[in-house]
Amino acid sequence: MANWTAADLPSFAGRTVIITGANSGLGAVTARELAGRGAKIIMAVRNTGKGEAAARQMTGDIAVRPLDLQDLASVRQFAEGADGADVLINNAGIMAAPYALTADGFESQIGTNHLGHFALTNLLLPKLTDRVVTVSSMAHWPGRIDFDDLNWKNRRYSPWLAYSQSKLANLLFTSELQRRLESVGSPLRALAVHPGYSHTNLQGASGRKLGDALMSAATRVVATDADFGARQTLYAASQDLPGDTFVGPRFGYLGRTQPVGRSRRAKDEATAAALWELSEQLTGTEFPL
Repeated sequence: MANWTAADLPSFAGRTVIITGANSGLGAVTARELAGRGAKIIMAVRNTGKGEAAARQMTGDIAVRPLDLQDLASVRQFAEGADGADVLINNAGIMAAPYALTADGFESQIGTNHLGHFALTNLLLPKLTDRVVTVSSMAHWPGRIDFDDLNWKNRRYSPWLAYSQSKLANLLFTSELQRRLESVGSPLRALAVHPGYSHTNLQGASGRKLGDALMSAATRVVATDADFGARQTLYAASQDLPGDTFVGPRFGYLGRTQPVGRSRRAKDEATAAALWELSEQLTGTEFPL
């Protein structure tokens, strides 16, 4: 089987795709490629100025809409103003960030990477027709969900372990979402991807000078480019795959794009269900179908 690339994308003419964090990195490449195949792209971004600048570098039907995943009021406002769409791509994220709280009091990484997208997805589900694609990471492997301290208020904060927890949450969310969709006979599908190790604007932002310098140096040597990372998302958004498929490079950060494995914790159905219930309580949103 030949390596699948963005050149193999089918036509997206007549289809609408919502992409969070589409103004830079993987999101910008994803938006550019899908717009080039005829999709109407809704760039859901925190900074609309940067979103407009990115949109001007693309060709196609592209709209920029404000969305701050660290503020549930913004998430609700975006969802209320959104028309129907075929695909939702939960792409935006922060990585190994210094400790901070969202507008709703969540630790910023679990708040942005999981809870914001959890609320957005549930609010948009009645308006979607095809699938939800959520960007996770290889960093989910050491992740653990701490139900007693999801927001790191009672333990020493670790930027990387907080990131791993949020990326594990992305996979558990995808699995439980797919289970719920199947339980009501919905044709929608939930899929997850990881980009391997791609050079984007996420690296080197932990606030620790030595660690950030080492991360930036390693990134320059071993990381793939954003086009390669986004390939995984484009594959999941366009190919006929079973629900709850996890897509990534065959060899972790290199190799052809294909379904890949996940950690034992990411397969735990009880944890997935418990996280869903907790996420409903924290965000005030629930499965609407």
